[in-house]
Amino acid sequence: MKQKMKRVFLCILMAVSFSLSAQNNRENILKVYNWADYLDLDLIDEFQKWYEEQTGEPVRVIYQTFDINENMLTEIEVGHEDYDVVCPSEYIIERMLKRKLLQKIDTTDFARTNTVNNLGNVSPWAKEMFEQMSETETVADYTVGYMWGTTGILYNRNFVSDEEVQSWQALLNPRFQQQIYVKDAFRDIYSVLICAVRYEEIKKYKVCRNDLAVNLTDENIKAVEDFLMAAKPQIAGWEADFGKERMCQGKVWLNATWSGDAQWAIDEQDEGVDLAYVVPEEGSNAWFDGWVIPIYAKNTRAASYWINFLCSGENAVRNMEETGYVSVIGTEDVLEAMIDEECDTINASYFFGPDAEKFRYSHLSGALTFIPYGTLVDHFQLCIDARYSRSQRGHA
Repeated sequence: MKQKMKRVFLCILMAVSFSLSAQNNRENILKVYNWADYLDLDLIDEFQKWYEEQTGEPVRVIYQTFDINENMLTEIEVGHEDYDVVCPSEYIIERMLKRKLLQKIDTTDFARTNTVNNLGNVSPWAKEMFEQMSETETVADYTVGYMWGTTGILYNRNFVSDEEVQSWQALLNPRFQQQIYVKDAFRDIYSVLICAVRYEEIKKYKVCRNDLAVNLTDENIKAVEDFLMAAKPQIAGWEADFGKERMCQGKVWLNATWSGDAQWAIDEQDEGVDLAYVVPEEGSNAWFDGWVIPIYAKNTRAASYWINFLCSGENAVRNMEETGYVSVIGTEDVLEAMIDEECDTINASYFFGPDAEKFRYSHLSGALTFIPYGTLVDHFQLCIDARYSRSQRGHA
């Protein structure tokens, strides 16, 4: 009996020792939680080397991905998962702020290690959009923008004409039976469909797009539900991430999706597939994703350095090229990456700042080819990075 008790006691000591060891080593581990296909993965190794050069401390990144905002939020809020840095969409960031689930991003260590602070590289317009999340907090203390984009329709021109997707009513077209995938993202789909349902009122200035997007009244929810019920025969499924791959393969004809997924699909489409992307005339939402440090994070120092690392212009461009999305970083590197002489000359000072004269008028491709007013945008033909996709799409 004594021998058995000794073995049990020894096991307990070993477990406690292992737990304490893991706790002590946690400062050398950075847990990153991000969307799938949303980072140039080569940057992970580069960050680890860069972090040790800057701080003298080694770090190992544990990189995990999620596909739905709400699932990520539940893991943190209910499960108390100790992710160090995560990348939610702006409406989830707003919830996390209200529920006291975020820590401030501490940049004071950068000066001690002579590390350049890149957080100031974020576009002034993007900063302004982020600050609208809270009336009581300085949002920039808690989050730094990453990417932004729109919600629209990705379609295969072999089966769908340009004219057929100029309206969100395309989802009701019986010719597209079982040929449409819809992004499993309630906020984004609701925002665009409520504008489609009430478009006549919008045109007569009876209602405002932004108000429709944020006011979840029973009437508006019912209107969107009725629209989706009418569209049900056309919908082949709801997708979190696989829609772009099916579109690449020509498996379905249309996908209500995000602009970055559309760009990825256009870049990766199989031979013979002819994909294009459009924001229908009723409008779209302009969404943002940003990096935050959750309240249960264990390595806030490395988390702050991770955010800073990704805010460099060079790394922002690499992530843009890898993912197809548009960075909120407003540096010259990003400007040069977006320039396309075949695109129209536009005033981009709203994004890069009024004092950036060299950025004021440029030939820009991508989401910068429109000037947004608020969180919802009017109709425009999104020229998603014509450098890569013009040959497939046939026009800019």
